[in-house]
Amino acid sequence: MSDPTNQKPERRMRPCPICSKLSTPGDYPFCSDRCAKVDLNRWFSEGYSIPVVETDDLDENDFPDEA
Repeated sequence: MSDPTNQKPERRMRPCPICSKLSTPGDYPFCSDRCAKVDLNRWFSEGYSIPVVETDDLDENDFPDEA
């Protein structure tokens, strides 16, 4: 007998973050192994890095005094 408490709930298929096709259960959240590898390559090549804004050259005298 199958116990309904041991079954995982079905995930809602969402668009693949790489190509926007519907994701598949085997490669979730991607639609295929290819898109998963494209995403992994972007992580390895630092394609998802957040640019840093340097603020060392700002003069604190330019800011208004806090009351």
